[in-house]
Amino acid sequence: MKVILFGATGMIGQGVLAECLRDERVQQVLAVGRGALGIESPKLRELVQPDPSDLSAISGELAEFDACFFCLGVSSVGMKEADYRRITYDLTLRVANTLAAANPKMTFIYVSGQGTDSTEQGRSMWGRVKGKTENDLLALPFQAYMFRPGFVQPMDGVVSKTPLYRAAYAVTGPLIPLFKRLAPNAVNDNREIGRAMISVAASGADTRVLKPREINARARQ
Repeated sequence: MKVILFGATGMIGQGVLAECLRDERVQQVLAVGRGALGIESPKLRELVQPDPSDLSAISGELAEFDACFFCLGVSSVGMKEADYRRITYDLTLRVANTLAAANPKMTFIYVSGQGTDSTEQGRSMWGRVKGKTENDLLALPFQAYMFRPGFVQPMDGVVSKTPLYRAAYAVTGPLIPLFKRLAPNAVNDNREIGRAMISVAASGADTRVLKPREINARARQ
C-alpha cells in the first residue's frame, strides 16, 4: 500500500509512522506536515509546508495512494469553539474532499476519540465538533473509518506535545501496566493504533467506527 500520513509528529502519529515503516504491507509513506521529521527511510517521503491541507504540489499523484491515516489534531483545552473547529473540522474536510475527489476507492482513517458526539447536539464542545467531522467524513465517497481510541499509551519514549497531557502521563505512567491488565479494552498504545490502521486499510472492517476493543483486535491481525 501507499499511504499518506498527517500528524506524524504527534503522539499517535509517531507510533503510526513507526508501524508503517516496519510493516511489509506498506510500500511508501508520504508524511504531510509543517515540519521535517528528521527520520530517514527508503519508504518515507515528506511534504513540508505551512498549510498541510494544501495538496496541490502532489495533485497528480493522489490517485496512486491507497490510504490516508489522519492523525492530525489539537487539544481543545483553552480553545474557543470557532478556533477548534477551524483545525479539527475545516482542515480535515479540506484534505478529505481533495482525496475523495482524486480517488474514491481510497481508505481514509480518522483519529477521533472516546466521547465523540455523533448527534452533534451535546454539551461537550469538542465532542460536537468531532461528531460533525466524523459524520461528514462518513458521507464522502471513499471508505472512511473513525478510530476512537481510549487511553493512549505512548511507546518507545514518545512524549505528547500537549503540556496537560504530559503532566497527566507523568502521574499515570507507572499505573498504565496495571490499568491495562484490569481494563485491557480501555487502553490502546500508539503502535497498536498504527497496526490497526494498516490492517483496516488492507482488508476493511465490519464497522465504520472502531472503539478501543475493535482497535486492539485489528492490531493483532
